[in-house]
Amino acid sequence: MFVDAIERVNLFTQPMHSIVRLYSHSEIVPGTATLFFVNDEGCAITCKHVADLIRQSDTIYHNYLEFQGARRQALREKTAAQLISQLEVKFKLTADTIIRVRNNFINCVDQFEKLSIEAHPTQDLALLRFEGYNRLLYRSHAVFLADTSRVKPGRSLCRLGYPFPEFTNFRYETATDDIEWTTTGRVTSPSFPIDGIITRLTGDNGVATGIELSTPGLRGQSGGPLFDTKGLIYGMQSATRHLHLGFDIEDQEVLVNGRKTRVSNYPFLNVGQCVHVDVIKAFLHEKKVKFYEG
Repeated sequence: MFVDAIERVNLFTQPMHSIVRLYSHSEIVPGTATLFFVNDEGCAITCKHVADLIRQSDTIYHNYLEFQGARRQALREKTAAQLISQLEVKFKLTADTIIRVRNNFINCVDQFEKLSIEAHPTQDLALLRFEGYNRLLYRSHAVFLADTSRVKPGRSLCRLGYPFPEFTNFRYETATDDIEWTTTGRVTSPSFPIDGIITRLTGDNGVATGIELSTPGLRGQSGGPLFDTKGLIYGMQSATRHLHLGFDIEDQEVLVNGRKTRVSNYPFLNVGQCVHVDVIKAFLHEKKVKFYEG
């Protein structure tokens, strides 16, 4: 049903690869997110929570470098262990704290001097502008649904994104105590579509700002387009909501592999949450960004 649409949408939907390092170890955690381009001028949209990670990457690393400088001073003292513990509290560092994030925008532009980010004030939506590039690497651009009265419960739609970080072109460099991109290893991750039907429209005061889908959005699909069989954009994948079904089972005896055991189960329905196309178009119009309708 969505074969032609996926091929069309794939031309302007691109992944952002990220590598993350946590405090106190050199393990590298790969991750992905999605963005899609709205015109031929290097303008793309994604989720605000994805854009926040991009904006905070330098601040996160600067905080860690300041800690490292203070730690080197503390190591000269007899009470080094105590001083380092105090520094960890001061710089808010625990075993789960991110100390380094590096992002790589795949097949977007050949290079860029600046990435301008503007976030929507209330919705999980952000505008990215690549500046100072020589050549666009994405092909085509989004076409947004013009007649938004078509956004109704029961309509089948599809989302496209990059939920599975299968790239391996990164490493930890002992000499610099840093993580970095490499020219070896797998540099791509596959796109992944997932369909569903519109279940509900969400919003406030009778104004729809979100679209709920019967299937969940996957991690890494955040920022990916929501579209119909023609490839027209209805919205953007934002989050997954977990709806408690109330079919709870507590301490019930069942047979598992031929043996009696007692189990409890609290089922939830996982549904996708998307930013409504009207919100996206209004935001682009406000920022004076060219976009297309069909």
